[in-house]
Amino acid sequence: MPQFLSTADQDFEFRFAALLDTKREDAPDVDAAVAEIIADVRSRGNEAVIALTARHDKLDLTPETLAFSAEEIEAECKRVPQAEREALVLAAERIRAYHQRQMPQDESWTDEAGVKLGWRWTPVASAGLYVPGGLASYPSSVLMNAIPAQVAGVERLVMTAPTPGGKANPLVLLAAQISGIKTVYRIGGAQAIAALAYGTQTISPVDKITGPGNAYVAAAKRRVFGRVGIDMIAGPSEILVIADRHNDPDWIALDLLSQAEHDESAQAILITNDGAFGQVVAEAVRSRLDTLERRAIAGASWRDFGAIVTVRDLGEAAALADRIAPEHLELCVENPDALAANIRHAGAIFLGNWTPEAIGDYVGGPNHVLPTARSARFSSGLSVIDFLKRTTLTQMTPDALRRIGEVAETLAISEGLEAHGLSVRARLNRLNTGKP
Repeated sequence: MPQFLSTADQDFEFRFAALLDTKREDAPDVDAAVAEIIADVRSRGNEAVIALTARHDKLDLTPETLAFSAEEIEAECKRVPQAEREALVLAAERIRAYHQRQMPQDESWTDEAGVKLGWRWTPVASAGLYVPGGLASYPSSVLMNAIPAQVAGVERLVMTAPTPGGKANPLVLLAAQISGIKTVYRIGGAQAIAALAYGTQTISPVDKITGPGNAYVAAAKRRVFGRVGIDMIAGPSEILVIADRHNDPDWIALDLLSQAEHDESAQAILITNDGAFGQVVAEAVRSRLDTLERRAIAGASWRDFGAIVTVRDLGEAAALADRIAPEHLELCVENPDALAANIRHAGAIFLGNWTPEAIGDYVGGPNHVLPTARSARFSSGLSVIDFLKRTTLTQMTPDALRRIGEVAETLAISEGLEAHGLSVRARLNRLNTGKP
């Protein structure tokens, strides 16, 4: 059974705070093991990656077979049924169109002191996309990671996709092909992250690594950050639905289960201003769990981390939503735009009861790689910006230096940085002689 809370209860604040603090990840101490794997890959390169792949994925590779050949990729892609191929193409088109609008503009201007200022945006030179293997193998995540990088102009984009037992996922490889990825390594785990960060005799290092993974992948991304950029450390999926009684309870139940079925540690929360409606939704969830294919996973998630919260009004709902800062937020109310205007912290917002979160996972257009574990309070979902760098531009003229140079000199002296001040003073002295 999920938790039932009400803002009218005296112990609400205590129970709600406990809900926010619930530890949802089974996080064994993997950091030491990951540190050893990274050190091994840095030391032995291909040899370490091949040995670890044989141990964990039961797949024997050689330096020549670390990556899929073009012929292998093409053969696997041909296995994808036409309907699924067309679905991936349409999703890719919509994701690309959305992300193309995110491209920022370069700027340049001359200020009142005569200084030419501005900035320019340039893509990272290379990026590595990590794609989970086995049961958690999602072609949609390939599109969501690769297309923003491609739109940003990343020149070299490679992918790692573990293939346990040598079994590849044709949809994942087709998604890579559609996204313009030509190099796909059949490796995974912390060793794949280490190879992408530090390189091996076969795998060239990249500048940024994106994509979700298990606890070992997350720990590896933490450890290589600084050597390379990373997107984020993704936790278990989560959804918050704010719904009034003017909804089909079965729809809301399915929306909650759409995230619960991802992972036993996923979290689904309903906030409603109608307690009776919340009870009906809970019953609809129970009914759907009887037949859902992934009912064991979804049931455990709903039982251990699910919650139904009754509030007095939607103002309270908005305030609680900001405290939860959910990865996904559905606003199934009569005026979703007005409610959304009062909510600051959410990875992605889905407006109205005709907009299930599942649309965002596949064909909505916005990215589905989103901040979890309340990190939407300070971070955003993956975007084109994640694959770009902003470089500032400054150009002084002699007249501009006359106007503001002494200020820079004064501040340098106040900080005790003599050479800083002298570098400005030398130029000012030249100007004072009247020489160019």
